[in-house]
Amino acid sequence: MSPTPSPAPPGFSRRTLLAVSATGLALLVSGCTTAPADPQNVVSDKQADLFAAQVGVQKALVAAFAAAGAADPTVTTAVAELAAQAGEQLTALTAAVPRSRAAASSSSAPAVGPDARAWLRGQVSAAATSHATACLEQSGARAALLGSIAAGLRGQEARLA
Repeated sequence: MSPTPSPAPPGFSRRTLLAVSATGLALLVSGCTTAPADPQNVVSDKQADLFAAQVGVQKALVAAFAAAGAADPTVTTAVAELAAQAGEQLTALTAAVPRSRAAASSSSAPAVGPDARAWLRGQVSAAATSHATACLEQSGARAALLGSIAAGLRGQEARLA
């Protein structure tokens, strides 16, 4: 029979010391290497306010589609797809509003003129201009979203002509 190994001396074994050292080093490295905040995602108060205001602009546009349809039922069927797109854009804008800001309340659309389609085209144009102007004050994904919506509204304006 082989002799039994002698009991380990009290204290840490080399294996335990190595494991504790590796764990401590990993914690130290991970604690010291946090990535800085992406400047594209930092939102100033001014940017947040301007972006939240665009939700109100889009809500007014959605209301304008409804008002134009109420004034002239033929417009409703002609622009149903455009109205749906405006609603989807509103949903995207609302989801992207910085958490610290409440979305601006919508104002009711002004009275529809005698030519509902031409009036609606003017409302679409005004919303596109507002989004494009606000886009210049934003950065990152917010700027891309506003620019995309503005471009889409310019396309809608052309379809309404």
